[in-house]
Amino acid sequence: MALRQLLRRSSFNQMSSRLFPSPFGNLCTDASPTQPIRATLFPGDGIGPEIAESVKQVFNAAEVSIEWEEHFVGDRVDPRTESFLTWESLESVRRNGVGLKGPMATPIGKGHRSLNLTLRKELGLYANVRPCYSLPGYKTRYDDVNLVTIRENTEGEYSGLEHQVVRGVVESLKIITRQASLRVAEYAFHYAKTNGRKRVSAIHKANIMRKTDGLFLKVLHVIYLLFFVL
Repeated sequence: MALRQLLRRSSFNQMSSRLFPSPFGNLCTDASPTQPIRATLFPGDGIGPEIAESVKQVFNAAEVSIEWEEHFVGDRVDPRTESFLTWESLESVRRNGVGLKGPMATPIGKGHRSLNLTLRKELGLYANVRPCYSLPGYKTRYDDVNLVTIRENTEGEYSGLEHQVVRGVVESLKIITRQASLRVAEYAFHYAKTNGRKRVSAIHKANIMRKTDGLFLKVLHVIYLLFFVL
């Protein structure tokens, strides 16, 4: 989402809008052609800083003026605050409305189960949108691929609630709530309706996990009726 918003003003505008349509129509920034777009950047860990520099080069080549606000988030400690994740970092994303992050590791025993999960919950990033399209002129094993996967990003196995019962036995809790299921289902069906897609497939294990995935599936049926039947 961040790349699509920022590149919208570039020469790649037509291709990016076709390949990566927004569920809420055309998104635009407040920046004018002469005013840089402000965006938050979390370079992250490992190869993160290296690919973050490559991303900057892409925007420069596309002649998109970006004013980056870089923050330390991940295994590297912010030297000013000696913290792995600061309030300033979260506020930067909220203020700019656009954030780009590299891969990040969670320091073991430092207070966070997962920095990625913390970012998702603090910023309300509940829908993980993964478009997959065939590119013209590029031959792959499968032709005419055109699908979008939307995954609930904060619950289920991503709750991060697990513990060791006894040595050699570990228990993990899967949390599913009606509220979280409603909002991601609404997002998915809104995306489908806005972009002219006629089918939404639900991936679940309600045949085995009858309570958790069963609740999720019931919510999907309700939202389907609201969007396409009633």
